Amino acid sequence: MTLTIFYASTTGKTEDVAQRLATLLGGNADLRDVDSLSSAEDFCGVDAMICCVPTWNTGADSLRSGTAWDTYVEDIPEISLAGKPVAILGLGDSSSYSDYFCDAMEELYSAFQAAGARMVGSVPIDGYTFNASKSVVNGRFCGLPIDEDTEPDLTDERLSAWARHLQQEMAGQLS
Repeated sequence: MTLTIFYASTTGKTEDVAQRLATLLGGNADLRDVDSLSSAEDFCGVDAMICCVPTWNTGADSLRSGTAWDTYVEDIPEISLAGKPVAILGLGDSSSYSDYFCDAMEELYSAFQAAGARMVGSVPIDGYTFNASKSVVNGRFCGLPIDEDTEPDLTDERLSAWARHLQQEMAGQLS
């Protein structure tokens, strides 16, 4: 089974984090810019995926990424991803946008879950400083939040720990 890391980026930070994560996963992951997709059906053609998304449209009820992800998020629940492992990584600013920290993660999480994907990679909220986040599901972040604006010094440690966690959670499924 191969892993594909999908990302969409406005400033380049999400792309950079996706590339760093691919390196931590031993280079066994394909990187794909969501801008290069033709339809949500493209997600069906991969074995397992990590979806990297920034939050730009803070406070919006939907389409919170402000990137190409917004083109597909409403179509994803209509495709069949039965049992396919999907992890979400989100970028946000916990200081300037503390009431909306990494909200776009939840939007992707809900869409892929509705498509039947097996959601992996949740993390505890411990160690994060924020007021509110729609990405807190059942007391945990529904994926890995990264704050390259306020806490860039924690990114490498968080990415490394999460990469190890994903490798254990998907043990035997990734080649």
